[in-house]
Amino acid sequence: MDKVRIAVVGLGNMGTATSKFIHDGSAPEATIAAVCDINPARLEWAKEALPEAERFGDFDEMLKNCKADAVYIATPHYFHPPMAIAAMKAGYHVLTEKPAAVYTNAVHEMIAAQKETGKIFGIVYNQRTNPMYQRIRQIIKNEELGEMRRLHWMITNWFRTQYYFNSCDWRATWKGEGGGVLINQSVHNLDLWQWMAGMPDRIMAHCYFGKYHDIEVEDDVSIFAEYKNGATAHFITTTGEAPGSNRLEIVFDRGKVVCEGDRLFVTSAKESVSRHIYEDSIGYGFPKFSTVEEHPEGKETAHAGIMSNFCRAILYGEELLAPGADGLYALSIVNATLLSAWKGNAWIDMPLNGDEFYDQLQAKIAASTVEKHGENILFDLEATEKLGSLGLK
Repeated sequence: MDKVRIAVVGLGNMGTATSKFIHDGSAPEATIAAVCDINPARLEWAKEALPEAERFGDFDEMLKNCKADAVYIATPHYFHPPMAIAAMKAGYHVLTEKPAAVYTNAVHEMIAAQKETGKIFGIVYNQRTNPMYQRIRQIIKNEELGEMRRLHWMITNWFRTQYYFNSCDWRATWKGEGGGVLINQSVHNLDLWQWMAGMPDRIMAHCYFGKYHDIEVEDDVSIFAEYKNGATAHFITTTGEAPGSNRLEIVFDRGKVVCEGDRLFVTSAKESVSRHIYEDSIGYGFPKFSTVEEHPEGKETAHAGIMSNFCRAILYGEELLAPGADGLYALSIVNATLLSAWKGNAWIDMPLNGDEFYDQLQAKIAASTVEKHGENILFDLEATEKLGSLGLK
């Protein structure tokens, strides 16, 4: 086998884009074997655009009959766990879009299925392919600038209009999407945060729900987090500001890193700032620093890069850049952030109590007054015979 045969489930925005770049050869290790969607119009599109692909309107039928090696899942969030688990148990490798799930308990079920079946399980955290973030991760892991002291990320360029939220009836509802800016847009940045700097020890957060849009979920968030070594982190995000910013600043004991736009600046000192505070004999004595703009080699390969890496893991045993199990970490931050807000900005210890979050989420769903819940799509997973009664909580 020199190519991995991919079955694409869900021909919305991401499923369509992924199908196109595989068809066009942008992920040379992959080929389209099948597509699956409940919308007949999307299958008609595939008939013309992807003539090499089998077409299915039923997921269970696809798993039983398609000639594929792996399943790529690009459906609404609540469907990711049951579809991934069913696919792995049916003998397929799985690559799922972000987020892995809406609540962490479901990710634990996905991880258990992967261990049981031995299948390759990946998640599309495409920004991990960015050389700048890879370089920052290297600086932190190797302690090139000493211990991390503070991380501040202002990521407010996720602007969305009301039309965006109205475009799909599952969006921006607790029942349909399970959250807002955290679980949909900023989950990429939350993943990068923990991938580069590790998971914080506890989280406190403030969320505004429907501050800028007519939605019931969060669209403006401020997170404060602490690490075991005393380092702190601040994360600010929204879908309601324009033009918005994307600025990451990480302070260390011997310097700092600033990443803004497509530029990376590294400031370093030979001496420890924490020692300088006590050892310098001048009241206003300032450590000596030097700043350079770094240009990490390589280019961001985004979704195609993640797909190629996933396929190479199947073909040659290459290490996954974004293992599916890693979907647990960013989602833990998402869930902890919402739980903190729901509990009056309380501290939430990590690892997260998944049962507590799940119960709170169900209460939000039950209390929702939003009429558009995506009734054209079945979200009651325990009653969905086609997806199986998987007992997900």
